[in-house]
Amino acid sequence: MDWQTPEDSFPTDFITDAQLRALMGRPPISGAWRDGDPVGARQFVSIGAFATEFGGELPAVRIAYETFGELNEARDNAILVFHALTGDSHLVGSAGPGHPTDGWWTEIVGPGRPLDTDRFCIIAPNVLGGCQGSTGPASLSPEGQEWGGRFPYLTVRDQVAATARFADELGIDRFHTVIGGSMGGMHALEWGITHRDRVDRLAVIAAPPVTTADQIGLNLVQLEAIRSDPSFREGNYYDAPDGIGPHHGLATARRLALLNYRSNTELDERFGRSWQSAVSPLGGGGRFAVESYLDFHGNKFTRRFDAGSYVTLVQAMNSHDVGRGRGGVRAALSTLDLPTLIIGIPSDRLFTIEGQDEIARHTPGSLDGDQATRIDSPFGHDAFLIEFERVGAQLTRLIETAAR
Repeated sequence: MDWQTPEDSFPTDFITDAQLRALMGRPPISGAWRDGDPVGARQFVSIGAFATEFGGELPAVRIAYETFGELNEARDNAILVFHALTGDSHLVGSAGPGHPTDGWWTEIVGPGRPLDTDRFCIIAPNVLGGCQGSTGPASLSPEGQEWGGRFPYLTVRDQVAATARFADELGIDRFHTVIGGSMGGMHALEWGITHRDRVDRLAVIAAPPVTTADQIGLNLVQLEAIRSDPSFREGNYYDAPDGIGPHHGLATARRLALLNYRSNTELDERFGRSWQSAVSPLGGGGRFAVESYLDFHGNKFTRRFDAGSYVTLVQAMNSHDVGRGRGGVRAALSTLDLPTLIIGIPSDRLFTIEGQDEIARHTPGSLDGDQATRIDSPFGHDAFLIEFERVGAQLTRLIETAAR
């Protein structure tokens, strides 16, 4: 579900004093990028007024994005990358003013890398409803206040429609390749079905054809953790002082999500029943190492993300069903006759391999036939964020496949 930052993807087993000191002080009311903050490497495009699938209205929408590499004169070398739930446009680059974390795909994007910036222009927008520059709940409405709880309900199809308008504004009629993982894989899949005439190759990584009841149930617990935080105030908390926001609820949602991004065997092997310190957790007031790890990353997350955006994006993920209104999943996927890389991870307990196999089974352009391409790894869902060499090799294979 989540393109994580490198420090989240490769955490130490035990939280250090230096890491804890980094979290001292009141967290901001929101970790969203706000107007007036340093822009960093972001660029912005206005796509005008936007009407959602289910009757919502946004009078003005802005999409934040970053590019890596140069668009050629024919404008046919663009690769579109959709990020996951808590990702953003910052694929490559150091943390610094405007960017709370290092780029999350440095090993994949760059000169001579699988997404070779000497050949391609890699374009990464922040999704509609996100919190790193695109219009979302933390953005100002025309009345001059944050949208907050008034922000309209979005679907994955809404977000893909907004990205198509964004591409129009950039003057890109067709993408060489469209790529997404986890939530971004939902967007990539929806793009391939909705805009088949605007893409030559497709990569769907660790994403399902529909959000299942099990996944919706897991999402509900995360949503309720946020919505039941008294400081959430139905999404209208942006006028509160720093430190008084829905940080506990957001951190709890993050803790639950992190458990589903890794396999149980990997967590057991890494942490076991180790204690964080010499103080016993068995009645002595100490902490198990895994508790400390989850608390640290949950609290850290509140400093770089927005609770309102988290609710908006998780609800959009719940809407995901490529077969809705299209005669079912099989009928919808049967239109994907373009070269399509479908990557699944057998140890993934969030979006299980059965979902990727279903996509492959009904997609005529599947590179590996009726089964998803396997990335065997102990890291669960997060394997696509860790096994860069193996994921990169598969992306290279797709990019070098002739378009149909």
